[in-house]
Amino acid sequence: MQLRLSFGKNGAKAASLLRGIPAIVWFGFQSWTGALALNQIAKIMTGGSFNNTAICFLFLQALQILLALKGFKSIKIVATIISTIVMVALVSVFVILVTKHSAVIGTKLVNVHGTWGLTFFGFIMAFLGNYTTIFESAADYARELRPNLSDKHRGLLYFLPITLAYGMTLTTGAMLAAVTGISSPVGAIAKLFNNNGLTLFVSLFIVLGVITTNMVANIMPPTYVLTSLFKIPQKLAMTIVGLLAIGSFPWLLVQASSATGLAIFIRTYSIFLGPMTAIILTEFYLERHQKVNLTALYDEARQKSVQWNAPIALLIGACAALLQVDLSWIIGFVVGGIAYVILNRVHVEERIAAEESLE
Repeated sequence: MQLRLSFGKNGAKAASLLRGIPAIVWFGFQSWTGALALNQIAKIMTGGSFNNTAICFLFLQALQILLALKGFKSIKIVATIISTIVMVALVSVFVILVTKHSAVIGTKLVNVHGTWGLTFFGFIMAFLGNYTTIFESAADYARELRPNLSDKHRGLLYFLPITLAYGMTLTTGAMLAAVTGISSPVGAIAKLFNNNGLTLFVSLFIVLGVITTNMVANIMPPTYVLTSLFKIPQKLAMTIVGLLAIGSFPWLLVQASSATGLAIFIRTYSIFLGPMTAIILTEFYLERHQKVNLTALYDEARQKSVQWNAPIALLIGACAALLQVDLSWIIGFVVGGIAYVILNRVHVEERIAAEESLE
């Protein structure tokens, strides 16, 4: 819906691939991380006789797809329960790190004099690129909210996950890596605790966290893309998404040697998501002043197939971002946004009248 405002009815379908493809890759990446944790659990419970991450991966993929096939209400219930468990476990790990390893954290993470150069800002851009994939899918989640929900409640629903859940995850992950020197949470936790009981508990919370993240952030967005593009049933689309995630070769992305490659992957799709985000925000706030006629927007006879200003601005922003890939998100965002504003003034495209608020 957000893309339809600026790209047109068919242009939006093509542009949605820029969100759907990264979600599929992240689905596979997250699932393999969960499979590593699940394999760790199996090794502990079988005394080391079972050790096969690939089987755990396929099992976890099948489980997530089956849960998703139950529908969004099922996803909401499962996600709510698991999220509560995960937050309790995450806070527990945070407390253990702070109370028992504060000196190491202070030395390696807090009292560090950084260069504040390209490397630092490159990581910031990678973070923005990662989180933008969630932002771009806001409409997918909003459609499931009950009608007439106040702006205050909507804002709170977005604010809490960003500041508390996501912030706690990032902080704890950084501390864990600083203490153990291992970027993989599964390997880091096994080294940190060196205790089968605690490792079992924390590995379980990683598996649950993967299921929650994937079902909300990485399964539904590409599913909506496939159903829109090919007019196929939602359950079939979910199954296809699961199979495509397997084909993304996530076992390569989680290797320590692939950390640089993963960062490049994030910055590469940020080349497109930066300007796309700017176009969406510019269209809604600057061009339409938060007013949209929803009936006319989905009137096939009135809605244009492609509104060319948006894809042209997207390409301009993406080309500019290629000049410095490490800063691709912010360069694409600024250049793409400015280009879209200028194009709208030079080449005025007919817009559906803003007659009602977008709720």
